[in-house]
Amino acid sequence: MTAVSDTSAPVPEPLHCAALAADLDAADFRSEPLRRLWGEDADDALGRGMREPILRAIAGDEGVLATLGRLFVLGMPQPSHLVEAAVPRLGVAGLTALGLAEVSAETVVPTALLRPQSFVDADGVGEWWIASDLDEVALGTALPADHVLGVGGASRTLAEIIMPIEVDRALDLGTGCGIQALLVARYAGTVIATDISARALAYAEINARINGVSNITFRQGSMFEPVAGEAFDLVVSNPPFVITPRGDGVPEYEYRDGGLIGDALVEQFIRDVPAYLTPGGVAQLLGNWESRNGASGLDRLSSWVRDDLDLWVIQREELTPLGYAELWIRDGGTTPRDAAFTPLLTAWLDDFAERGVTSIGFGYVLLRRRPVDGSPLRRIETVSQPVSGVGVALRDGLAAHDLLSSGLPVTLVTAADVTEARHLLPGDDDPSVIELRQGGGFARTLSVDPALAAFVGACDGELTVMQIAAALADLFEVPFADLWADLEPRIRSLVFDGFLAPAAS
Repeated sequence: MTAVSDTSAPVPEPLHCAALAADLDAADFRSEPLRRLWGEDADDALGRGMREPILRAIAGDEGVLATLGRLFVLGMPQPSHLVEAAVPRLGVAGLTALGLAEVSAETVVPTALLRPQSFVDADGVGEWWIASDLDEVALGTALPADHVLGVGGASRTLAEIIMPIEVDRALDLGTGCGIQALLVARYAGTVIATDISARALAYAEINARINGVSNITFRQGSMFEPVAGEAFDLVVSNPPFVITPRGDGVPEYEYRDGGLIGDALVEQFIRDVPAYLTPGGVAQLLGNWESRNGASGLDRLSSWVRDDLDLWVIQREELTPLGYAELWIRDGGTTPRDAAFTPLLTAWLDDFAERGVTSIGFGYVLLRRRPVDGSPLRRIETVSQPVSGVGVALRDGLAAHDLLSSGLPVTLVTAADVTEARHLLPGDDDPSVIELRQGGGFARTLSVDPALAAFVGACDGELTVMQIAAALADLFEVPFADLWADLEPRIRSLVFDGFLAPAAS
């Protein structure tokens, strides 16, 4: 028997959610115990769409953890008596009442996945249980249009970039399964989570309840409609930004398709969000932007932003129309072996050609209602290397920008994650290249000259910036004014990028 797709919404009944959480906790239904149960190779294989290695590893195991793993992680039917033993507080009846399973004869058939999801933020490592719709592996077919996605790559990216800042009110627009709302709720007094999909909101509420999070309110509606007239200190969004051709035969998935042409949904968000930000409030979102007929996508995006807003854009990758089309056709579960693939590819390429699209960028956008008397920030860059701790880097970058508005700090220290690399040609005493490398954040690598490298090396919080600069002018036998004119803007950049930081007072 195969798992079935249930198009009805789950039911986030509080007592049932509490009982389910207690059962999952008692079973130690978490990432590491499951990974130990079936092994690292099998666990990694599941991320590539293969569940057979897990099934082989736990074949014949009728224990609680193995039963829950097959039922919730793999989305496979299990005997009723094993499920009853695995969730004794909730029971099979409670599981079906939540809308997470159905009963057929003596078998419990899952209608949803429920997986542990680890996260890392400024406070350390944690884990949530996340319920979502059955995936392609469990369904054995392409996804239905109203599919509610679990924690995918885009969700993990947004979670990585959200700034860990204490706020009173936050908005998660297009919450999906609720993963971002859960993350933001750790720092916000109140979170409003919205979605156009009632099914998504039901999953998000279940996920909040089973994880013991009570400061999230859920509202249904499109874009900013559910929060008309309100303002927030932080707005986060993984909107349905995927560029999908509008036409017969092209499936539209609620979790990724906003129903507009091209990148119009991202443009609409960027133009509308300032009205919903408090003074100094920040919006962070993922998005795509099209380069059209010689106009770069990044330039087009910048033109959507009001002059009184700060803007920081990081483009992570840029795809050709063909590469983009193939990516998202496959994301829906259709492969080149399927008859539907070529018609879908044709529709995508025709759609891009009609608008003169030459490439599609992907990345993340930070907008801020500029503080009173704050200096403007417009930073648009491409960062393709893997990054970690980006949320902290963005937070610290904004703080550094604001600090630099009033001048350089008197004393600086070199960040703990910064290292220096010197490259010498054989036989040379002096390096031909000096690099400063950042271990966290955006993992930037900068080529510097001996004067700037010496300045950074001397920043220990004891000597003032001017004392170091004066010593370097003597060392390199150059007029102080000339050295300072060259160093000062580059020092400011190092402070903004997190290589240097103000010394503790």
